[in-house]
Amino acid sequence: MKLPSIRRSQGRQGPSGSRVRTVRHRRRRRTPAAALLAAALTVAGLAGAGPVALPASATPATPADAAGATATAGDVTGFTRSGNTFTVTASSGAKARVVVARADIFRLWLSPDGSFTDDPAGSDLAPTTDFGPVTSSYSDAGAYYRITTGSLSIRVDKKPLRFSVFRADNTTPVWQESRPTSWTGGRTTQYLARGADEQFYGTGLRLGEWALRGKTVPIAVDNKWRENDNASPAPFYMSTNGYGVMRNTWAPGSYGFDSPTTLTHDEKRFDAWYFTGDSLKSVLDAYTDVSGKPFMAPMWGFELGNADCFNASNPDYQGDHNRLRHQNTPDVVGYAADARAADMPSGWFLPNDGYGCGYTAPLKSTVDALKAKGFQTGLWTSTGLGSIADEVGTAGSRGVKTDVAWIGSGYKYAFDGVRQAVDGIEKNSDARRFVWTVDGWAGTQRNAVVWTGDTYGTWDDMRWHVPAITGAGLSGLNYAAGDIDGIFGGSPQTYTRDLQWKAFTPAFMTMSGWGATNPSAGYHDKQPWRFAEPYLSINRKYLQLKMRLMPYLYTMSRIAHESGVPSTRAMVLEYPDDPVARGNLTSGQFMAGDSLLVAPVVSDTSVRDGIYLPAGTWTDYWTGRTYAGPGWLNGYRAPLDTLPLFVKGGAVVPMWPQMNHTGEKPVDTLTYDIHPRGTSSFTLYEDDGRTRAYRSGAYARQRVDVTAPTAGSGAVTVAVGAPTGSYTGKPASRGYEFTLHVATAPATVTIDGAPVPGLASKAAYDAAASGWYFDPADRSGVLRIKTGTKAGAFTVSAGGTSLPAAETLPAATPIERSAWSLVHADSQETTAENGAAAHAFDGNPTTIWHTAWSSGTPAPLPHEIRIDLGARYAVDGLGHLPRQDGGVNGRIGGYEVYVSDSTTDWGPPVATGTFADTPAAKTTALTPKNGRYLRLRALTEAGGRGPWTSVAEITLTGRPAP
Repeated sequence: MKLPSIRRSQGRQGPSGSRVRTVRHRRRRRTPAAALLAAALTVAGLAGAGPVALPASATPATPADAAGATATAGDVTGFTRSGNTFTVTASSGAKARVVVARADIFRLWLSPDGSFTDDPAGSDLAPTTDFGPVTSSYSDAGAYYRITTGSLSIRVDKKPLRFSVFRADNTTPVWQESRPTSWTGGRTTQYLARGADEQFYGTGLRLGEWALRGKTVPIAVDNKWRENDNASPAPFYMSTNGYGVMRNTWAPGSYGFDSPTTLTHDEKRFDAWYFTGDSLKSVLDAYTDVSGKPFMAPMWGFELGNADCFNASNPDYQGDHNRLRHQNTPDVVGYAADARAADMPSGWFLPNDGYGCGYTAPLKSTVDALKAKGFQTGLWTSTGLGSIADEVGTAGSRGVKTDVAWIGSGYKYAFDGVRQAVDGIEKNSDARRFVWTVDGWAGTQRNAVVWTGDTYGTWDDMRWHVPAITGAGLSGLNYAAGDIDGIFGGSPQTYTRDLQWKAFTPAFMTMSGWGATNPSAGYHDKQPWRFAEPYLSINRKYLQLKMRLMPYLYTMSRIAHESGVPSTRAMVLEYPDDPVARGNLTSGQFMAGDSLLVAPVVSDTSVRDGIYLPAGTWTDYWTGRTYAGPGWLNGYRAPLDTLPLFVKGGAVVPMWPQMNHTGEKPVDTLTYDIHPRGTSSFTLYEDDGRTRAYRSGAYARQRVDVTAPTAGSGAVTVAVGAPTGSYTGKPASRGYEFTLHVATAPATVTIDGAPVPGLASKAAYDAAASGWYFDPADRSGVLRIKTGTKAGAFTVSAGGTSLPAAETLPAATPIERSAWSLVHADSQETTAENGAAAHAFDGNPTTIWHTAWSSGTPAPLPHEIRIDLGARYAVDGLGHLPRQDGGVNGRIGGYEVYVSDSTTDWGPPVATGTFADTPAAKTTALTPKNGRYLRLRALTEAGGRGPWTSVAEITLTGRPAP
């Protein structure tokens, strides 16, 4: 029966399968895309954006292809200047332009045919290029022309035409072309020399590790959403040499960060913006000065979102039409009531999921009912935005989730679709943009949240999501997310672990109605309040913590909006000079802002190894135990309810009162959670959290400065500045509470020099308007101070207290595996499991080395593998992860380990022993020895099941050796 009140779909949905299914929980077979895109873009008003066609090849590009022979510009034959534009003429007829936009920013445009009329990106990717007057000059240095700014020397080599960039001293290299840029009929490639220890980051939302040296990264959309794909590529990268580059193009490409570095796009032109700085943060700042700063999400957008179809009775819906409590859109209000009844923080719903679901009209009554419970409403569209003016302006919806069925070709199509969604919100309300997209590009950071697509609720998907979401920030994408526990499959354990760490990212969402139905007890869809204990309480714990941390995380996103530095930060952003932090040894952890270190648990374990704590002091958030970095923390106890979380010494973290959604309670008391250590500060940012009034200056800031000893005893002083600025709803005054993490009770506590009474119990403290209380049992010591209501500046001081002592961490350091290579394996299975021996150290625990078993007579034990470490190390420890695929044969029992500088003379073993017959990771200490080569011999099979050996991962600890 067709229901007249149901909004019908505007066409059949799409090619790429985002949330596509034939029956509930099953992905639908993909269909050809071009006709569907044409219809959808017409509805969306995007048909004028260009010809509707599938994108250029997403396969990694090579310097030459079938489109024709490789060509270069030749030698320089002319050089002219007009203002800050320098034009180079070459012997082939090609021309190049260098346009200096700022002392640290310039554009390099190479045209093979000598014209500069082909500019497909226009101002889309670089909306801001006028930074006012800039001083530049040039000179003829003989072998090259030299263009100078206050920061750079740009060299134009004459024979042949090549470019290089140096610092202002003209001797410190930034980047250098190792050979001339070349092109064929359809591809253009730049070749750059790679520094001895140069590292690379960026390329958008890459689904995997974020340190890219030695990797080839597709700058292309394929909508497969698996590890090492690029969900939202950006033609941008940056280098530890202090520069970044954005190719000014919509064409897909491929970046190979090898030696030389090869940077290819599928077009016969070269056009790029270059940004230089003295740090990765300054490069991000310059890049986002040109391409746009990350947008400011509304506060409710930081809260948990939930997407599902609540209109399943629609005849056009392509899923299960009989879903209980999901028959018509108003049914979503019942789920909102469930969340509030469970005391579960959550902020917004997408009550339709496209693919024929639509929504029940009138929409406004549902939006109003959700708003009454503290929820905002967004809409997921797979077919265009034809009704967005009414949906936003009349019904009151405030968010949009675009879908691959009509923007899935990516590039300009997706970019324009997102921009139309932004306009639909901001031209029909005073609200801020809040758009989610699965196909971003450079510049998307100013318009949308990017997410990782249709992924799975598995430990392995969670493993690569951590570096993927963290790494997106290295392209200026402040809001990057993945569905909690994926969209397909999942379990209570994976859901709980995934929600824990994603609560420390700015935006996160759960996709209901797509995982397996009750795969284990207590699991119902993917709403966090529909789980049994203990999962229910753990989910609540982390959602409540995020709400308390709202002022901290909101401030970090304001910093992103001003500087391009993301809230979710790879360790290298905060510790650029730490050689461990620069690479993928730290890709499994991140900084949430500048003070919180998060080390997610991404396997079925209660022990977290390999947590790297950089220089400084770090306090366990849950226990108060303090460590002195740099060093590695292994054996950290992390039962299911415990996310490894550490607070940096000196941290000043503002916190709200506990609430389930923004605005539920007034922020009449603000807590500053402080880990005093030396001198530190924090500047709180606040605005109305909802409208765009902040753009015209409607916001306030408050600076807090802390002085304390660096260790031992002394006074801790907190100087709170008066809030500056104003916005609608700003409190004229408020109460303050300080939680100081100190080891001993103070001798005195004063506010503006006046003594504050000490209270004998926590109950007395809670009942008092002002006072202090020290609890030595609370996380190794917490001093709580209440000030009463304050309107202006004031100072709090705790005298005669002491700081927690910091434990020294072991110095053993994991050896980076990116340079390892296989020397020899005596046997390997290459037909059935197709697992070559190099899988034993590829960083992927789902792949294995297994000795041959599927044909002939298996090779007898012992078995061995020999590995070239790529450099010489003092090796002191070995880690061995047995196969994790459920199989048991091949687990190593008796073993010998050798380290040597030669593959022919190994000497005596540095370790011997027997591993237990379990799937748990094993470690063994080695007699420290210097060498380049490792030899692991499996003498027996742990369970005595047969003459086999299997290994999921081999790791080593040590340090470089001369």
